[in-house]
Amino acid sequence: MALDGQLTIRRRPPTCSRRALSQGESRVTGHSDRTPVTVCGLEGRVRVGANRLEPTRPEDDTDAIVELVPMLRKVIGSRVRDPHVVDDLVQETLVRVMVARSRVSADTLAPYASVTARNLVASMAKKNDRARSRAHLLADVDQSEPLEEDLLQQEERSVVAKALDRLATTDRDLLVAHEVERQDTRTLAERRDSTPGAVAAQLNRARARLRVEYILLHEHLEPPTERCRPVLRAISSGDRRRQRELDTGAHLLECECCARVGVALLDRRVGSSAHDETRVPVSKDRDVVVARQRGREAAAEAGFQATDLTLIATAISEIARNIVKFAVRGEITFSTVTEGSRCGITIVARDVGPGIPDVHAAMRDGFSTYEGLGLGLPGARRLMDEFDVVTEVGKGTTVTMTKWRES
Repeated sequence: MALDGQLTIRRRPPTCSRRALSQGESRVTGHSDRTPVTVCGLEGRVRVGANRLEPTRPEDDTDAIVELVPMLRKVIGSRVRDPHVVDDLVQETLVRVMVARSRVSADTLAPYASVTARNLVASMAKKNDRARSRAHLLADVDQSEPLEEDLLQQEERSVVAKALDRLATTDRDLLVAHEVERQDTRTLAERRDSTPGAVAAQLNRARARLRVEYILLHEHLEPPTERCRPVLRAISSGDRRRQRELDTGAHLLECECCARVGVALLDRRVGSSAHDETRVPVSKDRDVVVARQRGREAAAEAGFQATDLTLIATAISEIARNIVKFAVRGEITFSTVTEGSRCGITIVARDVGPGIPDVHAAMRDGFSTYEGLGLGLPGARRLMDEFDVVTEVGKGTTVTMTKWRES
């Protein structure tokens, strides 16, 4: 069956199970040339599997785009010194080229990309010159009275004391003995008939609880549900197993209070230790830049080369822009994955928002619900090796995409 001339799917006659009918859920299952196409819950949850809807574009289309990256880096790098700005301009050029791909022939693709890159550099230069010429018109007048240092310290001590009072007696006594009285873990273990390792683990848990209570007091917040504190403590301690059990990612998207506290907890943990997963909250335009940079760093640590780094960062930008544009808030996580002998990176973008009413239309090339140069879901899908969308109207969307590193 052809969908608007863009997607071609060969399917068996649709089937619907009795169980699905009894639950009010529609399920259509069929087969394309390569993998099944599954749409479940046509009025509720909709899922488009990894590479299950195959566009009719030539298979070498993405390869032609990839081959442009080294040339674009040369063109832009000869005019811009900042490597981060070079990356941004290369990605923006790729977005514009992919949007115009259907109108540009293969033999003129490289010249078109080169001219587009030079125009972007020129536009950036004009914008910077204009900003510099108007800088003298801006005045930053700070009329607020500076706070005394001792007043700030007094307020800090007061908040810490209140946070300590919220802890269990055993946790509070242990922290005071170790942090204030300077007793080491061996001494504490002897007094408690325990081991230094067990005491150290208890100290870590107590510190994690203290961080949660401190931030709640500092931000003048009170968790609205009983689930909030266990979720925040799991994030504060960095307990991945406990986070999976509690499904902390979904809870942070649903609870605005925990979303605010969770960001502060994650910021305080940055640089403390290396993890195989990075989480970035997304709600504003500047978060798109942060997500792109963090994703690029995670991909570089996974061993991807410059060309793939650009493609991955571009796909992340597109998904993050969708969250900012359409959702209330969201988050993007990056994690390294292995499958047999190959290694890659998986990006999961989840949001709380309106969802996608027509996911099939959203997966068609050129589809956009806002004016702009965005590639949207189909563009991001072409740049990655695996792509999966789960959406529920009125609740939100989860996009999972994976890029595998060539050995």
